[in-house]
Amino acid sequence: MEPTVESPAEEKQIYEFFLISVLLKGAISVAEVIVGIFLLIIPTSLFISLLSLLIETTSSIPYIHEHLVSEIGAYGAGTALFLAIYLLSRGLIKSVLIGALLKNWLWAYPASLVVLSGFLVYQFYQIATQHSIAVIAITLFDIVVMYFIWREWRIVKKH
Repeated sequence: MEPTVESPAEEKQIYEFFLISVLLKGAISVAEVIVGIFLLIIPTSLFISLLSLLIETTSSIPYIHEHLVSEIGAYGAGTALFLAIYLLSRGLIKSVLIGALLKNWLWAYPASLVVLSGFLVYQFYQIATQHSIAVIAITLFDIVVMYFIWREWRIVKKH
């Protein structure tokens, strides 16, 4: 079976979607690093106070209110440390890979696909156990990003 050959116009369109999705993923990764640092720096008691304030302001939105109330009940110092390390490591790894993708370093394409696949496995576990709409949305976005990374990798290898 012969591989599909894209026209120059199709290659340009794929590159544009690749660039947009990777830049969005990069922005999310930087946000994860910032939140991870924030969780390491801010005392747990202050974070819980901020969550409590947020809970008060969302009382008119039942779904968000109930979700925040359940989150604050499970939040402690151990949870804060886990979240900080998880977000920092995840954000830093993805930021490095995205930087390499934007520089068109060939090794970054398969590495990004492998790393994002690993994150997807964990996200599928989260979806199965927590039924989080946010995790479902992030997972769907990651699949789209992976598709465009794969498509762009094929084009870059061809040239």
